[in-house]
Amino acid sequence: MTGAAVHIPTLTTERLILRAPCIGDLEAYARFRMDAERTVFLGAPFTKTEAFEQLGELIGHWQLRGYGRFMVTDRETGTPLGVVGPFYPSSWPEPEIAWSLFAEGEGRGIAYEAALASRAWAYETLGWTTAISLIAENNTRSQNLARRLGARPESVYEHPDYGPMPVWRHPSPEELAA
Repeated sequence: MTGAAVHIPTLTTERLILRAPCIGDLEAYARFRMDAERTVFLGAPFTKTEAFEQLGELIGHWQLRGYGRFMVTDRETGTPLGVVGPFYPSSWPEPEIAWSLFAEGEGRGIAYEAALASRAWAYETLGWTTAISLIAENNTRSQNLARRLGARPESVYEHPDYGPMPVWRHPSPEELAA
């Protein structure tokens, strides 16, 4: 067998481990992707087969871009809580910090903690000087999280498949240091 293996780092915060997605995450990830309420902004619900393919896409993004979203897990229990991190599909206007939380992770500040860690990693390790988050107009929870992260609405990106997507600009590394 030939091919290059990609190294996906592990980040640790006070309560979380951000790590490579693995097959052991499939059940939690599939429950999330099949939940119409939690994935309303992601074009869902999906089937378990589609969730398996999407889990593979999480890993494939790392291979293609050299970075991607992490599986966020509880540091004490190992329970998967969501998917957070740098993301840049071919149809996006520029790289973003993306987040999706499973039911087990909601309402506990998990997305904030994971997004801070992944944004810091993107700035410090990848050398990003800016980042965006694309957030649906009616996704007030994500908008509130973006504000808490210091991001501000900047413009609207007209996505060829999803339509208008508000662009939220994160503070630069220099702005965060000031």
